[in-house]
Amino acid sequence: MILSDKKILEAIKTGQIVIEPYNRDCLGTNSYDVHLSKYLAVYKGRVLDAKKHNEIEEIIIPDEGYIIAPGTLYLGATAEYTETHNSVPFLEGKSSVGRLGIDIHATAGKGDVGFCNNWTLEISCVQPVKIYAGMPIGQLIYFAVEGDIENYYNKKKGAKYNKRSDRPMESMMWMNKF
Repeated sequence: MILSDKKILEAIKTGQIVIEPYNRDCLGTNSYDVHLSKYLAVYKGRVLDAKKHNEIEEIIIPDEGYIIAPGTLYLGATAEYTETHNSVPFLEGKSSVGRLGIDIHATAGKGDVGFCNNWTLEISCVQPVKIYAGMPIGQLIYFAVEGDIENYYNKKKGAKYNKRSDRPMESMMWMNKF
């Protein structure tokens, strides 16, 4: 079941959902709009290796915007820090962003109960697009969880993305054993 605006507000009031900064105007009927931070990153290497730490290079989006190009994976971040303690957050792109040919996540649209951080975005595009810090980039949709939770993400031993950061985080696949 997807939480309605009233249920999201109730969860914010009880601390079960945290959004910083919070803006009531960003709350939709059943979602909350999030915005692109000023931080982007690209991988330094052209060939990525799943067993190695692939380093990134930071880009700060200037006030006049930044043009992203096809064929490059950009890592972005939401301007909003979020916590979700009793529901499963899903991040979806806004339709207006999709209509510009921008995709904000390749595979990682679902968060875990207990996720406490800014969201890293996996940004790609089909043609060059100028983007801006602060632009609406996605929306969080919250699904109710049925049953008790044993393994919250923020308490999970070995969780790779628990360190709070307002910057995009590169893949930590290399930390897995395979």
